[in-house]
Amino acid sequence: MYFHLYITDSCNLACQYCRGKIFDTPELVRENITIDESIPAEISWELDDLYTFLSSDPDPVVTFIGGEPTLRCDLICRIMNEAPVSRYMIQTNGTFLYQLPPEIVNRFETILISIDGDQKITDRGRGEGTYQKVIKNIHHILSGGYQNELIARMTVTEQTSIRDAVLYLAHNPDHSFSSIHWQIDANFWNDYSTRSFEKWTRESYIPGLHQLARDWLNIIKHNKKVPKWYPFIDPTEDILLGRASRLRCGSGYANYSILTDGNIAPCPIMVGMKDYYAGSVFNSKADSLLVIPVRGKCKDCDIFNFCGGRCLYSSIMEPWPKEGADVVCQTVRALHDAIIGIVPEIQELISSKELTIEDFAHEKFNGCEIIP
Repeated sequence: MYFHLYITDSCNLACQYCRGKIFDTPELVRENITIDESIPAEISWELDDLYTFLSSDPDPVVTFIGGEPTLRCDLICRIMNEAPVSRYMIQTNGTFLYQLPPEIVNRFETILISIDGDQKITDRGRGEGTYQKVIKNIHHILSGGYQNELIARMTVTEQTSIRDAVLYLAHNPDHSFSSIHWQIDANFWNDYSTRSFEKWTRESYIPGLHQLARDWLNIIKHNKKVPKWYPFIDPTEDILLGRASRLRCGSGYANYSILTDGNIAPCPIMVGMKDYYAGSVFNSKADSLLVIPVRGKCKDCDIFNFCGGRCLYSSIMEPWPKEGADVVCQTVRALHDAIIGIVPEIQELISSKELTIEDFAHEKFNGCEIIP
């Protein structure tokens, strides 16, 4: 089982699509959903309870998140030295990675770093100077011997040219990212009426996505190697194998989040949604957590087995009105169509033995939502 572990709610940044929105976005309220607002900012329980819980899983994978988890490097080091866990990952904004010792950094199977493309677009969303801090920290961990997966975890907004941003990260040797993922800032906040989202998806994102799928295919053809661009590689592998997918991030059945109060949520952004908690570190075992399925209209969609529902949180909270949610669905369908359009050529490469299906293998449930 995979577990996101909140070790602090504090963060040194106020990204415009994250904490920055707290100050200028109307509150989202649902009468039938109770939100516990008493969640502590720091872990409020004994770590021995965590270790006991994790020991009930034969092979737990722990991903440190926050807030910004590297604000608690002391806690990261302690847990990694004490917990009955051999596999660790971290999601970080990348600005304080230098504070972790190399022997800890190099144990991470995956490091997901928040970066949105080039310096201009990253600093626009995350704060002036953030890009250079991230690059400096990447150089630091690489010089310290880090050789495992390094994922550029992008947030995509109306200011993003998806094709330009992904290709910049893919081809700029200054970064050394082995993988790329992007998540659209959509249907999370009560902000649809303030956005130009529909126009951007129609004029920029969807055309760029189709071009980017061709770019991915051309790289595969040229290098005979499959880049780990997660929104493409994960669904493509399933299509090639004829395999349907549940919610691709794994939330609520394979991937859970341990909160700072010890409760276990099905998704990292479902903090405080106590009606949907799957258990707790105090009285649950990893193999008996509640399964929290996607509900609502998604189950009747013709591409449900491709998408899996996109987002458990959004399907419950419905932050955007139907017209906005429908536009988000159009972006998912565009992803589906773009991949379907290149699959025949990929199948030809496999038939000619220029590729194998194993070339599409990748880590599941590593913090990439997969469906942007």
